[in-house]
Amino acid sequence: MLKSLQIRDYALIDKIIIEFGKGLNIITGETGAGKSILIDAMGLLLGERASNEVVRKGASKSVVEGIFDIDENLKVKKVLEENDIDYMPELIMRREISLKGSNRCFINDTPVSLSLIKDVGNLLVDLHGQHEHQSLLRTETHIEMLDDFGRHEKLLAEYQQNYSRLSSLLHELKSLREKEELLKEKKELYSFQIREIDAVSPEGNEDEKLSHELKILENAEKLLEATNGIYHNLYESESAVYDALVQIRHQLQELSKIDPSFQDIEGECQSALTLISDISEFVRSYAGKIDLEPERLEEVRERIGAINMLKKKYGGSLEGVIAYRSRIGEEFSLAENFAESITSLQEEIARAREACGAAAAKLSKKRTETARSVESDVVKALAYLGITDAVFRVNITQNTADNNSDSFIVSNEKHYKYSRSGFDEVEFYISTNLGEDPKPLAKVASGGEISRVMLALKTILAKNDQLPLLIFDEIDTGVSGRIAQKVGHTLKSLAGFHQIISITHLPQIAGLADQHYAVEKGVYGDRVVSHITRLDKDGRIREVAKLMSGEEVTEASLKGARELMGIGRE
Repeated sequence: MLKSLQIRDYALIDKIIIEFGKGLNIITGETGAGKSILIDAMGLLLGERASNEVVRKGASKSVVEGIFDIDENLKVKKVLEENDIDYMPELIMRREISLKGSNRCFINDTPVSLSLIKDVGNLLVDLHGQHEHQSLLRTETHIEMLDDFGRHEKLLAEYQQNYSRLSSLLHELKSLREKEELLKEKKELYSFQIREIDAVSPEGNEDEKLSHELKILENAEKLLEATNGIYHNLYESESAVYDALVQIRHQLQELSKIDPSFQDIEGECQSALTLISDISEFVRSYAGKIDLEPERLEEVRERIGAINMLKKKYGGSLEGVIAYRSRIGEEFSLAENFAESITSLQEEIARAREACGAAAAKLSKKRTETARSVESDVVKALAYLGITDAVFRVNITQNTADNNSDSFIVSNEKHYKYSRSGFDEVEFYISTNLGEDPKPLAKVASGGEISRVMLALKTILAKNDQLPLLIFDEIDTGVSGRIAQKVGHTLKSLAGFHQIISITHLPQIAGLADQHYAVEKGVYGDRVVSHITRLDKDGRIREVAKLMSGEEVTEASLKGARELMGIGRE
């Protein structure tokens, strides 16, 4: 829902901040006071085209900012995440129009494109009036509305799973065909490279193992001389360390008999003897394993050279060489067996087209059943709103695919064009006058009648419609009396499912407000300025009375306003 709207330096508005509430928000005011400016500013925030002519005289830019409560709005959350914008329970949208002609848009203080503002706005607000921001007049939304009304989520998910599978296979086939010519050209090169790598057949980490072995082989004489020398000094020479420590241990044993404090150091000496013994054994065993092998040394050097040559040519590392060999091996095999691969993939695609077509047909059948219910409910809602001779049709059609096209699915052996929504195209048709044929809803004239059509549709779709905010401008054009009262009650009912903002001049509608705002225009200094006030209970009664009797509010009009609003005299 829209929590607040701030407008600065826009047309006749200096600065206003409006705090909206849940339920039915009504805006009233004299003609020319600036009510339509509020709707224009809201349209601007939602991505409609802007001109720098809206910038208030004396200002450098106009700013419109809305704060929306989007808690649990998963569609908006997904769009934000896809565009790397942090999701928070409150969403701040801002649009700035500069005299210089620049147009800047922000979501949560992150600069964004105008198209993203529109995408997010389409998920938050449905604005009905003399604006383009009307979901029901965008034909592409009709199929989604029908699915929402009929609760087709499972059937749609089943179809979309098949759709994604088919799309993936078609993409794979396209990539395969694009590779075919390229791989034919590279086949000979790959063959040479495979032979060159396989002639060496390197193993993982082999270069590190060989480098370690080479270092040992190149220093074999030094290692042999050093280990023999260590063993000799520790164990074999006349002044061997081991023998000296044995004598010292014996002396410590004698001293321990005299003074027990020598016992600990005697134990340390025994540990030293054990350590010397371990060291001696290790170097003796190591020396025994050393072989002076010039042939192996040369073999290792040649192997390292061959591996380094492969690393230089194919990836810079041994892991890179092995990965490259695996890749070109797969592509070489593919080039060798292209015909078989394409045939196998085409057979899989044919099965996927059938599965996708079957799922689309199930969905289409359910849509047709739902459409009849929608048609009946809309006609009843329109009759309640005073359009008694209306005819409403949900037109569901399918288009067969061109025989030369690869973009089709199969149902009952027929080829159909398709999209992520199925093979149906859905459009709402309506006639509001007796004897006239229904025409596309998008072509119906604007004004009070189209607003009532929107209201009727929204009423039956209310429980399933995901848009949290509906804005109605001029919904009461051309209606009065009993019909105005019904329009008001319909709006009130709709406000149980959505936040509603409606501009009206009818007391029958204004009297039902949960929150009531009055727009006024006045002269401040040498400037005309519009401002808006949220009315308390007495202010609401007085404003409804003005709508009933004109500028002069009488006791009779106040009494009538209280009765209309269901408020007794206190």
